[in-house]
Amino acid sequence: MYLCTTITRLCHLLTKSCGQARQREQGRKNHSSWSSSKIRTMGKIIVAIDSFKGCLTSKEANAAAAAGILQRMPAEEVIQIPVSDGGEGWLEAFQAAVGGDLVDVSVRDPLMRPIVAQYLMSGHTAVIEIAKASGLTLLTPQERNPLVATSYGTGELIVDAVRRGCKDIIVGLGGSATSDCGMGMLRAIIDNYASHGLWDDVSALHDVHFTIATDVSNPLCGNNGAAQVFAPQKGATPEMVAMLDARARLFAEKSALHFGYDRQDTPGAGAAGGLGYSFLQYMNADRRSGIDLLLESIHFDALLSDADLVITGEGSADRQTLMGKLPFGILQRAQASHVPVVLMAGRVSDRQLLLDAGFSRVECINPPGLPLEEAMKPETAQKNIANVTQAVARP
Repeated sequence: MYLCTTITRLCHLLTKSCGQARQREQGRKNHSSWSSSKIRTMGKIIVAIDSFKGCLTSKEANAAAAAGILQRMPAEEVIQIPVSDGGEGWLEAFQAAVGGDLVDVSVRDPLMRPIVAQYLMSGHTAVIEIAKASGLTLLTPQERNPLVATSYGTGELIVDAVRRGCKDIIVGLGGSATSDCGMGMLRAIIDNYASHGLWDDVSALHDVHFTIATDVSNPLCGNNGAAQVFAPQKGATPEMVAMLDARARLFAEKSALHFGYDRQDTPGAGAAGGLGYSFLQYMNADRRSGIDLLLESIHFDALLSDADLVITGEGSADRQTLMGKLPFGILQRAQASHVPVVLMAGRVSDRQLLLDAGFSRVECINPPGLPLEEAMKPETAQKNIANVTQAVARP
């Protein structure tokens, strides 16, 4: 289609100030707080820690936390839940939740080099993690250039899933190397399904439902758009950012003329370098919170019904944690069930904000003065996570 060729994301009560209202204090005692005596007698702990990027997967972090708990409290029931909000670890988390088989596909990486990427297939549902084919981790720092990087490989994953009969496709948008607004993905679909090279000739997707999983709410263009906010971390210079934003705006304008509607300002359009926009504009996709999708699939609320504690975490915890990131999604659900939540991270700032939001405890796993290079070693991180959870479980 000419549109695609025209422009080629535990052992103390919260300290309460003397001036706090009695009602707020009682609410915290009932809903967020716990005592060391309770922790020693609790029977069920849920561990759901996000990946520590570049260091530990969610599964590895969970295992380290569980080991620390069980060393102190061997009789406890510890439920480990691999989690992801749509980025790194999305496939593994969903496979742990719903089962299914990983499918290998020969695709193109962001620089159009041949690689093998995977997606998850369960019945007629496919779960795609776009970073597997179009991810930043597939490139060296010297290779990062969002003016060149393409989402073509993500389109190839979609084509394979559709050819295998998938009717529901859930796409985790996170960790992309691209800022091409999904034009590469659309081109791959056209190359496989449209003999005349036009999007309007693609009929294979008419009965396929797409859901994009992202907690990013940015629009496609402008100061809060895909290029301005995310392209610099993908290697874009200020000059590149301006070019990428102009390219995205022109693509959206031409697409709007073609379809008669414009979704460039729909929340999530700016996710994954504008891939969110193409899903919304061209495939009429639904947008959902990644962590909500995952937690619903594993019936997390039911697991909370008799839980005594939830331990969650991420690589870096700060005020942005409260802006829809995975630990905050877990906190909200746990609060609704009156289950306290402990947050741990490799780096912590804005601790009081996190405590005020409802986390019962906020812990940095790394001791003061630990060099970053040492902290990033998987064996060090695993030991430090276990140490924190051992302290939580200390008699």
